[in-house]
Order: sequence, then C-alpha cells, then structure tokens
Amino acid sequence: MAATAVRYLRSAGSPTAVEPHPRPLLRAVGDDERLPVDPAEFRRVLGHFASGVTVVTALDPGGPTGFACQSFASLSLDPPLVAFMVARTSTTWPRLARAGVFCVNVLGADQRDLCLGFAKSGADKFAGVSYDAAPATGSPRLTGAPAWIDCTIAQVHTGGDHLIVVGRVEALGTPAEDDGEPLLFHRGRFGRFGG
Repeated sequence: MAATAVRYLRSAGSPTAVEPHPRPLLRAVGDDERLPVDPAEFRRVLGHFASGVTVVTALDPGGPTGFACQSFASLSLDPPLVAFMVARTSTTWPRLARAGVFCVNVLGADQRDLCLGFAKSGADKFAGVSYDAAPATGSPRLTGAPAWIDCTIAQVHTGGDHLIVVGRVEALGTPAEDDGEPLLFHRGRFGRFGG
C-alpha cells in the first residue's frame, strides 16, 4: 500500500510525494522477524502507556472518510511534521492515500462515543457527525474537537503489520475555548485526567 500511495501522489503531481529513504518493501512479516513475545502480553504491557485519541479524516471522491487512531505523535518542528500509524489491513487507509491529505482531530474527554463510531468498520462513520472543511486541504474538521492538524502526506514507511504515515502540517488550530480535557486511552479503557 505504501508504494501505491507514493505512486498515486506522484501521478497527482503532489509536491509532497517524497520517496522514503530507504524505501521499505511491502511484505508480510516473516517468521524469522517475530520475537518470542505473546501478542496478548505485548498488548497488555504496552496498554500501560496512556495515549490521547484522535480521528484521522480525509475527503476523497467517495466522500468523507476517517478512522479512530491512538497511534499519533508530533514528529518534527522544522519542518512541521506529524505521524500516525495505521494497520496495513485498514480499509480506510487506501481512501486516505488517494486523497493525499488528512486532518487529525484530537478528541476531547466528552467525545468517547464519537471515537467509538469511527472505530467501527463498515458503517457510515459520518452519519450525524458535524464537520467543516479544514482550511488547507478541505479534509473534514470535526465540530467540537479541541485541536486539529491539517496535513499533506509526505512519506509512508512500513512498520511490521502497520504503515507509518508522515504528514507535513499545512495548518492547525484550537477553538477559542480550548480549556477542555483530552480523551485518554489506558489499559483498554477510555478516561480523563484525575481532578
């Protein structure tokens, strides 16, 4: 999929179609690459790391698309880059790759149900969801999100069973009343900062 995304960005004339160095090969994870770690134990231990929750959105010819994502991070200040990770089996990723752009919507503590809606596969995730167009890319910017980051796809790397998508930040912001708490995910549950 990474190679497809890069080819598409090139064909669309995107100035951000940067070839990853070195270019990762898309392939299945080989048995010789697997560590002797039980996947359930891996998830349990790493679940102790609390993370924020986002919804990554884009607009392609089929309409708005997006998915819930907790694997998001700032990457670089100069140039301004962010990254998110998406499963290589994701059915939403090909639509994001076709769009060549995305908006990361940081969710607030009261947006648990919105997150769950975007975590489901196969449903109309935007049914009843209010949004407007992010200023640089036109990607859906979800109403009520405490922060948003509007990006173009700069690079795509392979990371085991996931893709690492690097985005160049074109615009970002918070609403005037940005004093709300973030939605957190920890040990398989949603939460918020304690008082």
